[in-house]
Amino acid sequence: MTSTPDAETPAGEVVLEAIGLTKHFPVRRKMRDLFSKKHDAVHAVDDVSLTLRRGQVTALVGESGSGKSTVARLLAQLYPRTSGDIRLHGRSTAVKSGSAFRRYCAQVQMIFQDPFASLNPVHTIRYHLTRSLKIHGHAGKTAEDLEKALHALLNRVSLTPPERYLDKFPHELSGGQRQRVAIARALGAEPEALLADEPVSMLDVSIRLGVLNLLRDLKERLNLAILYITHDIASARYFADQTLVMYAGRMVEGGDSETVTQSPAHPYTRLLIDSAPDPDRLTTDIDASDEDRGNGEPPSLIRPPSGCRFHPRCPMAMARCTTDLPVRLEIGDKPGHWAACWLYDEATVAAQRPGSAVTS
Repeated sequence: MTSTPDAETPAGEVVLEAIGLTKHFPVRRKMRDLFSKKHDAVHAVDDVSLTLRRGQVTALVGESGSGKSTVARLLAQLYPRTSGDIRLHGRSTAVKSGSAFRRYCAQVQMIFQDPFASLNPVHTIRYHLTRSLKIHGHAGKTAEDLEKALHALLNRVSLTPPERYLDKFPHELSGGQRQRVAIARALGAEPEALLADEPVSMLDVSIRLGVLNLLRDLKERLNLAILYITHDIASARYFADQTLVMYAGRMVEGGDSETVTQSPAHPYTRLLIDSAPDPDRLTTDIDASDEDRGNGEPPSLIRPPSGCRFHPRCPMAMARCTTDLPVRLEIGDKPGHWAACWLYDEATVAAQRPGSAVTS
């Protein structure tokens, strides 16, 4: 390959930043609403802010329908945003197509959930990787340069020997091999940020760890900024430096992965952790009072609940939670650990101290 991402750039430099990112999808109007002023929309993402830094993995965790994939597609500029800002190296960016979009893609690449769907089944691996290299100007000037670049890409994702894979079609590879090809295709642009949308959820359990280790190795060797989207909070603890928890289109908690997973503050984060399989947790140890904790379905995002969106399912909901939208509040146990929950408001904490009057 002709060049590599600038691995000498100091780790921690902000590459990609979302500020107040919001996306509402309009709902098709019914016949009875055609002459009214009613315009319903799905509130898929509301006021999301996050930062991707060189040499770090940020995990975005939440159950299905929470808006995680929409955030990734907004950051990849595949969806136009309703409001908010996306900054690449501190510069506000809004691209739709053409050369501006291509320049943006050269720095920000996305890895999709299903590797079979993201690869064209009628073309070989050689075609997919060659197209990526040529589009982004990394194919060299001769056929020999191109062949070296193709071999380097496959070696980088541990598909060796490269000649064994170049002329195969996607259906001739396993799921893990296809995902490695998808990662190699993204690396053909020599990006600075990778947006990995549940990159291991479609793979066998036995090979998920290998793909995560590959991404970690690439992060360290190429100094990449990675957004890792997952519904598995246990893998976020293993793989990510920072973890952000999302529920019904809004961020509810964030901090370093160890703190968020070991000392969860928001009731929804606790629910996610309790839902993860744990061989050390015996069924006989489950408190009967916790059986109904967090039961229920996520709310409708066409008409989301007022106040905290988790309050209809929250076992610790207060009257204030039904009316006031919670703000980010510092937990105080570790630097940077916050939760959007009124349980950590100073007035609520003071009321819960011994000798204070209890408020509902």
